[in-house]
Amino acid sequence: MTDKYQNKYRIPSARWAAWDYSANGAYFVTICVANRAHDFGRVVDGKMQFTPLGQCADDCWNEIPQHFPFVELGAHQIMPNHAHGVVVINKTDIAVATAETHDDASLRGNKFGPQSKNLASIIRGYKIGVTKFARANNIPFTWQARYHDHVIRNDGEWERITKYIIANPMNWKNDEFNK
Repeated sequence: MTDKYQNKYRIPSARWAAWDYSANGAYFVTICVANRAHDFGRVVDGKMQFTPLGQCADDCWNEIPQHFPFVELGAHQIMPNHAHGVVVINKTDIAVATAETHDDASLRGNKFGPQSKNLASIIRGYKIGVTKFARANNIPFTWQARYHDHVIRNDGEWERITKYIIANPMNWKNDEFNK
């Protein structure tokens, strides 16, 4: 953690530096509630029982393709203090997607490149949707900054991750963040 920005220490990026997160691919994502608070509900007998905010988190996840038509969803699970899911970016018109994503004009003034039609914009939109619901309903709620992702590289990983997501409620009793 020796990198500094504006004379302050900064946390190195958790993103895979060699990967273009606007590229077609499957991504396993984990998004946590701040302080691992159990804001989304509780697990009873291996099944998730949602609070109103947890139901919103589930509904917002299912609505991602309505806001990002190039996205398909794999397995997902809302847990008491986090959300797991598989996001598949599938831009069928590669020429158009590449032109939109890598247009020189869109890069001017932003050394990090365009910030739309990529995994970060999808997760940002999801987090905003859940946060808006919480604020509109006077529910105290905050996301943990950032999120964890893993680029799914093959069918074996897809299968293993899907099983993990589906089994998550059954394994909740052994989770280190199940207080």
